[in-house]
Amino acid sequence: MKYLVNQAMKGDADAFLELMEKNSLSMYKVARAILNNDEDVADAIQDTILTCFEKLHTLKKAEYFKTWMTRILINECNKILRHYKNIQLPEFMPEIPRQDMSIAEVEFKEMLELIDEKYRVILILYYVDGFKLQDIAEMLELNENTVKTRLSRARAHLGELYFGNHCINHTGMSGKKEGMIL
Repeated sequence: MKYLVNQAMKGDADAFLELMEKNSLSMYKVARAILNNDEDVADAIQDTILTCFEKLHTLKKAEYFKTWMTRILINECNKILRHYKNIQLPEFMPEIPRQDMSIAEVEFKEMLELIDEKYRVILILYYVDGFKLQDIAEMLELNENTVKTRLSRARAHLGELYFGNHCINHTGMSGKKEGMIL
């Protein structure tokens, strides 16, 4: 990928297009973790591609291209969210049909939607995109320890959602109290 970045920085449009194609799924997953609908995700990705193309000359090191691009994407997503904060939505919104997914995918996406955005973004960047904690901290402009804490809390929250609050306690027993008859 470093070769493609260098070629794109020299003005090779085909190399830039290939870079965007290679990173499109990653961009979609990050944007979808922040935004709630595919139209906004598409807008954020489109604006990110345009900004990357226009500002590619500002990238200092080719090996940080994905981190740089993801930071731009997060900024674009936040811009869209700020726009929606100023708009009043009607109370009833019709449900939009979605693509067929496996039950596991649907459950996972539903659980992610229940988690606060600041945790959801870190989960996606760490587990789906494979970024290191240090890179995530730089992208989100957070302290690395804050990222570690949020990742830990996100894992705990996912566990609570999936297994329930009282499935297992620290002694390894089920949620039943001793002497309790069921």
